[in-house]
Amino acid sequence: MSISIRDKQIEIIKCMLNFNQPLSNSSNLDEPQWKVLVYDEFGQDIISPLLTIKELRDLGVTAYLLLKNDRDPIPDVPAIYFISPTPENVARLCQDLKNELYESYYLNFISPIPRTLLEDVAQAAIAANCVQQVCKIFDQYSNFISLEDELFYLKNPNQDIISYYSLNKGDVSENEMNEIINTITDSLFSVFVSLGSIPIIRCPKGTAAEFVAEKLDKKIRENLRDARNSLFVNDTLSSSNQLSFQRPLLILLDRNFDLATPLHHTWTYQALLHDVFELELNRINLDNHVSSPHVSSKESKKYDILSTDKLWKLQKGNPFPVVAESVQEELDRYKQYDNEIQSLKKSMDGRDNSEESFNFLNETSKLSNAISSLPELTEMKRLLEMHTNIATSLLGKIKERKLDIYYETEEKIMLKATLEKSIMEVINDPEAGTNEDKLRLFIIYYLCNPNLSQAELDQYLIQLKEANCDIDSLKYIKRYKTLSKRNYSNQYNDNTASGTVNTFSNLISKSSKFVMEGVKNLIVKQHKFPITRIADGLMEQKSSPDTDDYRYFDPKLIKSDGNRIKTPVSDAVVFVIGGGNYIEYQNLLDNAKTKTAGGFPKRIIYGCTEMINGSDLVKQFGKLGKEM
Repeated sequence: MSISIRDKQIEIIKCMLNFNQPLSNSSNLDEPQWKVLVYDEFGQDIISPLLTIKELRDLGVTAYLLLKNDRDPIPDVPAIYFISPTPENVARLCQDLKNELYESYYLNFISPIPRTLLEDVAQAAIAANCVQQVCKIFDQYSNFISLEDELFYLKNPNQDIISYYSLNKGDVSENEMNEIINTITDSLFSVFVSLGSIPIIRCPKGTAAEFVAEKLDKKIRENLRDARNSLFVNDTLSSSNQLSFQRPLLILLDRNFDLATPLHHTWTYQALLHDVFELELNRINLDNHVSSPHVSSKESKKYDILSTDKLWKLQKGNPFPVVAESVQEELDRYKQYDNEIQSLKKSMDGRDNSEESFNFLNETSKLSNAISSLPELTEMKRLLEMHTNIATSLLGKIKERKLDIYYETEEKIMLKATLEKSIMEVINDPEAGTNEDKLRLFIIYYLCNPNLSQAELDQYLIQLKEANCDIDSLKYIKRYKTLSKRNYSNQYNDNTASGTVNTFSNLISKSSKFVMEGVKNLIVKQHKFPITRIADGLMEQKSSPDTDDYRYFDPKLIKSDGNRIKTPVSDAVVFVIGGGNYIEYQNLLDNAKTKTAGGFPKRIIYGCTEMINGSDLVKQFGKLGKEM
């Protein structure tokens, strides 16, 4: 599993846009055949984080159109469809065939199309007398969204069906649960078809993860039985076409294994953006209510995070003060470049006729090099302006909601350190964050404090009500804590804590874009969250009370729990059912960078049913609490 999930999905999409021919086999790469791309909203969401408009144009896509919209006929151009096999989509496709919208049709279904719907397409093609125009029909097994090289999540036309709420509501029917399990299983099957790898599956007993593991094991086994048509024929080959004997470990977890981490106020750049603003499909929506010299408070701004953004790649997992300082340094460096070019231009304009020709040629060469680097500098300026606007808006929200205080307090609760300010003081402070911020803080405190008496709990509930917090979520959390066997008090305690430094070095200067006064410069010391401890133990084959009873599935063995692999595993896919977050994702990646398994570097891909932040989860707790 040496290739990234994102790169693999890009390869599949590019092949699809080349009429399902590998790009390496095409003789007309310089002059691609023009075509129209027709997709549904799911197809649009899959492609959006993978390919830019320019990249689509380079692949010959002249227009990209939503299936549900009315479209004019383009009779002399082939159309590539990328849609989910739903009755509504197939009905619209059949209408397109009847209306003869395009020259030819290349039909690509995001997940396998049922036979009944395929027959509907065939009948529509016969009725429209365009059987010859339907050139290819493919199942693409792409029903998941790759956000980064090591990050993906699932997508469903009805996204609520795979939410934490749907999995945990009290009146969920057997049919609803089967639909949830089948949806997750089908998507995970597609992930491993795309990777070309057959996983070894580990999961805890008695959770939704166990049901998914059983279904996925069965689905892969059924596919392997037909060796001629198996989708895993290349599972022993890596991306470099060299034999790979290392199979990935799929670790399936239920969100209920740890509810404190996704509620945690974070301090790293990417996770903060997801918590504070709308970060979806690698697009940041700055909904600003804080006045700043860089971002208008009258309208929201949207920014696309591209894979070519080096600053983002380097800084997304760093604490916010480090990011702000890095942006300031890059701004200063850009100004220096710009000043050098302006100085060189003035020098050329005011050159004395008596100057030696050598100096003239030397300056001309420098100016020529500067001009050739202008596109790069222009892009650098655009990215710096984007990150300056984002960081400035984020800083405003940190100050407004006192997020540094929340982060530091929650870290100390989790690590059993002494608090500078009591929980009650934070709850009663009208200027300390939103109602949801206070609720998240208290839920973490409640989960991590097994000795909290009913009288103390009642006192906190009174104060939360007075602070206008919706305490329905606490009804659910109280039941969860009663039924759960998990001991939160020991999950995070590894003798590390975040420290505080009183200076911001370069950011203290008056010329800085970021006025950090009043914000703590917290140094994040690395410690393992529960998900990282579990992944470490399973990958390194270590015995642990938390994972010793995990079930073991190997679709390649006759008996699924037969001869187990006992050597350390270097590749893993960690998947959370019920919602994941950027906090766990970054913690897994940071830990993998410092670890090896059996002498090989660790590679981890993080996946989940949906990306949620603390606010999303609290709202789902509230819905569950109202129904109790």
